[in-house]
Amino acid sequence: MTYLGQVYAIVWKDLLLELRTRERIAAMGAFAVLAGVLFNYSIDATIVRPQDIAAGLIWMTLVFGGLLGIGRTFYLEAQDGAFQGILTSPAPKDAIFLGKTAANFVLLYVVALLVVAVFTLFFGLHLGTSPALLALVLALGALGFVALGTLFSAVSSGTHMGETLLPILVFPLLVPMVIYGVSATSRLLVGRPVAEVAGNLRMLAAFAVLAVFAGAGLFRYVVEE
Repeated sequence: MTYLGQVYAIVWKDLLLELRTRERIAAMGAFAVLAGVLFNYSIDATIVRPQDIAAGLIWMTLVFGGLLGIGRTFYLEAQDGAFQGILTSPAPKDAIFLGKTAANFVLLYVVALLVVAVFTLFFGLHLGTSPALLALVLALGALGFVALGTLFSAVSSGTHMGETLLPILVFPLLVPMVIYGVSATSRLLVGRPVAEVAGNLRMLAAFAVLAVFAGAGLFRYVVEE
C-alpha cells in the first residue's frame, strides 16, 4: 500500500467509526448550539452590538467545542488495545498522525460551519462580501488546531489525567491562531476589503503548516515513550 493509501485508510476508518457512533460530532455540535443559545440570552443588544463581539465568540466556541472531540481521538482505540495494533502495523508513524489529523479536521470543520450558522441565526450576522474567504479562514484555523490537538491528545492519553491535561497543554499554543483568526473573521463579517485580511491569512496558513509538520515529526517520539 502506498503512503497516501495508508493515510486514506486511517482517515476512512476514523470517519466510518464516527458515523457509526456519532459520539464526538454529537458532543461538539451540541456544545456549539448550546453556546449560541447561552450567548444570545447573555448579551444585552442595547449595550453592545453582537456583530462587534461575534468573531471572538465564534472562535472561543470552536476551540472549547473542538476540545470535546479532539480529546477523544485515541480514547476508543486505547480502551481495547487497538491503538497498539496500529502502532505496530507497517504504516509510518507520520502517516498515522496525518490520517488522524485529517479525520479530525473533517469533523471540526463541519462543527465550525455549524458554529457560524448558529451565531448567524441568533445574532443576525451578515457574512460580509467574501463568505468563501471566511470559510478559508475557518479551515486554516481548524487545521492548525486539530494538528496540535491530535499530537497532544496522544500525549494526554498516555497519562492518568487523560483529557483533563489536554487544555493545559494546547491552550498556550493556540494563542496565535485565535488572535489572527478573530482579527480576520471580525473584518470579514463587517465587509472590510480582502487586502486587510491578507496578512492574517498568511499567518494562519503558516501556523497550520508549522503545526502539521511539527506534529508529524514529533508524533513518533510521543507514541514511543
